[in-house]
Amino acid sequence: MPADTARAADTAAIRELLEDSRAAWDRGDGAAYGACFTDDATDVTFVGTVYRGGPEIGRAHQALFDGFLKGTRLALDITDLRFHGPDTAVVVTRGAVGKGRPRRLGKLATYTVVRRPDGRWRIAAVQKTQRRRLMEAVSFRLQPATRPAGRP
Repeated sequence: MPADTARAADTAAIRELLEDSRAAWDRGDGAAYGACFTDDATDVTFVGTVYRGGPEIGRAHQALFDGFLKGTRLALDITDLRFHGPDTAVVVTRGAVGKGRPRRLGKLATYTVVRRPDGRWRIAAVQKTQRRRLMEAVSFRLQPATRPAGRP
């Protein structure tokens, strides 16, 4: 398979993996959500909780889906996807969790995804952060050199 075709197939598979995780969230299916992760994955939530391994991530999320995240939906928009070798990619997303359609995608997540020996892509790590627009604007105003390249 030509390199461009293989890269396009990998990109599609990674997008499908994140879509599968989003769909599992929307169904409130912790087991399916956890199955999107490697057995040794790390999930750092935006409140700072660290879960390790797909089974634990799934178990903990099921408790969340049965509790205060019941009926929520995950909105997810991939803003960057970069490969680091043939079997590793880093994906940055904007997203939101809520009962309805979000007005703003205010959470950022950085995923490290890896190709497993069976050829399937899985999430090896994710770090979620709540975007603080006001703090970001203040920082850019006081320290203009902190503004990322390509941002107005």
